[in-house]
Amino acid sequence: MTGESFTLDANILVYFADHREPRKRVLAQEIMRHAPACDCLLTHQALGEFFNAACKKLRIPASEAARSVRDWAALFPGTGSSLSAVRSALAVAETGQLAYWDALLLATAEEAGCTVALSEDMGDGYRLGNIVVRNPFAGDDLSAAAKQVLGL
Repeated sequence: MTGESFTLDANILVYFADHREPRKRVLAQEIMRHAPACDCLLTHQALGEFFNAACKKLRIPASEAARSVRDWAALFPGTGSSLSAVRSALAVAETGQLAYWDALLLATAEEAGCTVALSEDMGDGYRLGNIVVRNPFAGDDLSAAAKQVLGL
């Protein structure tokens, strides 16, 4: 373990359940297998985004998606968005650097002390304050950065 505090974007959670993306599903499941033993927290936003995508995009029954969210909420520490995170996200979104929801996830996680966000959706290496985005799906296996934060 590196001791780095990190968070997972909703896309990691979605790939965990997505049968249409077998390679990413296996990698997301590996992340989720190791992350609870690390300093990993989930934002309430990521949990909500997973629920929405699981029901609408993956057509998972709401009861099953809700069970996953409840299980993850019990397994990982969580954090919600503050007004200052909203203000930070708005400032970033106004510049066009990131979509508002991506900026909010980063600002929220950074306020909670995270230094890394594992995400496929934001540019690998993008930095917001003290948090940097790392794409865990950069190769055939987990990326070196993902392995590092997972202590593998």
